[in-house]
Amino acid sequence: MTSPSHRRPRGKRHGLLVPAVAVTAVGLLVSLAVALTPDGGTGTARAAVTSATGVDAARPSVPSTATGRAPKAKPSTVSPTAPEPSATTPSVRPSRSSTPTATPRPASGGAPLAGRIKPRTAYRGVATHYDAGDGDGACLYGPSPDRMTAAMNTTDYETSKACGAYVLVRAAGGASVTVQITNECPSPCAPGQLDLSRDAFAELAGLSAGKIPVTWSLLSPGTSGTVSVRYKTGSSSHWCGIQAIGHRNPLARLEVATGSGWQRLTRTEYNYFLSPDGTGCGGALRLTDIYGERLTVDGITVRPDVVQPARVQFARH
Repeated sequence: MTSPSHRRPRGKRHGLLVPAVAVTAVGLLVSLAVALTPDGGTGTARAAVTSATGVDAARPSVPSTATGRAPKAKPSTVSPTAPEPSATTPSVRPSRSSTPTATPRPASGGAPLAGRIKPRTAYRGVATHYDAGDGDGACLYGPSPDRMTAAMNTTDYETSKACGAYVLVRAAGGASVTVQITNECPSPCAPGQLDLSRDAFAELAGLSAGKIPVTWSLLSPGTSGTVSVRYKTGSSSHWCGIQAIGHRNPLARLEVATGSGWQRLTRTEYNYFLSPDGTGCGGALRLTDIYGERLTVDGITVRPDVVQPARVQFARH
């Protein structure tokens, strides 16, 4: 007895023999195609699916899930198309700073915060000399045994922005001397003029010369020293004046830390940065030179008129 599912519809049986054979043959071909397909899908549908790299996603090497979909690939940490590092392709590894509190120098290598005195520029003027005494001056660095110092004319002194700068001075005959700016030379000193200590002037000419033509330019000297910080006499948590000493390059800014970020202080002609309401006094400081490099200093408490080492230094240019 045949199964009900195999019953044929009633009618003339001799006219259905050929179609039945054809149907049976087609069924066998379909079954064979399905058996040769790993996931039971059609070859036409699978041929249209490729991976992002152009590899046929229907290859047996890619396993399928119970739903017939290929599993999602795990995200790669390295792009397969990323170029190898070369001389023209910078490495993505972060660079290490010489100190954790110093920012790297600007890629341009320029001095975006320089005022009138700029690096790699020769200035013409005259040199005179004066009795520098104990080495102190308008910059208020205090007495110093170093007598290779100079006073800058008021125009180029630029409200003490020249304080601490090192300049190379050359005489017409070829003699030269390096001095540090520690004082201001008021009128009648003209723009470009330097009033040298007697010891420094003697390196260029005899003191009897009085005044000689010179050229001078900014330096970024090598030094083993580091920056120090000093609070002005009378400073407290309610008002303070802050000074940086021993910086290799001219100082452009001094900022104090506040609850909302960094606050820039105003520089006086006597080379102190003032916080009139006490903001930031005794907190972290940020020093910036004319090249844009920043040094962060912490742990400098308010101790008036005491030089406190900060153990950081600007890069040489």
